[in-house]
Amino acid sequence: MTGQTILIADDHPLFRSALKQAISGMATYYAVVEAGDFEGVQQAAREHPEADLLLLDLAMPGVSGLSGLITLKAEFSSLPIVVISASDDDDTIRRALALGASGFISKSVGIDELRNGIRTVLSGEIYTPEDFEGGEETDPDIADMLERLQTLTPQQSRVLRMLCEGLLNKQIAYELGVSEATVKAHVSAILLKLNVDSRTQAVIQLGKVNMAMVA
Repeated sequence: MTGQTILIADDHPLFRSALKQAISGMATYYAVVEAGDFEGVQQAAREHPEADLLLLDLAMPGVSGLSGLITLKAEFSSLPIVVISASDDDDTIRRALALGASGFISKSVGIDELRNGIRTVLSGEIYTPEDFEGGEETDPDIADMLERLQTLTPQQSRVLRMLCEGLLNKQIAYELGVSEATVKAHVSAILLKLNVDSRTQAVIQLGKVNMAMVA
């Protein structure tokens, strides 16, 4: 049933409990589905296509930085995602929003502010911290890369994330259940879309986008 489910993705059980407490105190009842790693949140999103919201930590087992957001937005384009992170500088917030996040909540806020952020996004608006100054990306190279990353298909986004985790083509093929030739084709397409010459350069460029994120 639409309007009844919120997904929580964070590898810290205590913080997941805090989020559940915030959600349970809201006027509308929402079932909560938890995930402690990236594979778990992907599975939860597939099993709950009716979910209204995903609260996503930027760093958990299986993913780091914005690559998880990129992968999830590519596969679940209609699912609103709110990034919840201790890395709450303006650059991180700006880049998360540019890559499709519907909001950003700092892990340092209290429970009332958590609820306010969740309500804001559930009502169809974008939520950012009060002290977020907004504006455009200040680094033109990063701005260009953000636009290029949004052109990746869901499968290309998955392959890029695995490249960043250091997996070889053979390992990626096994994880995705495809041939190595298919993986090579995806890698070639990724390099073309990101305007880089090698998989190493692709990882470096995504690393530059992620550089501000430490949590």
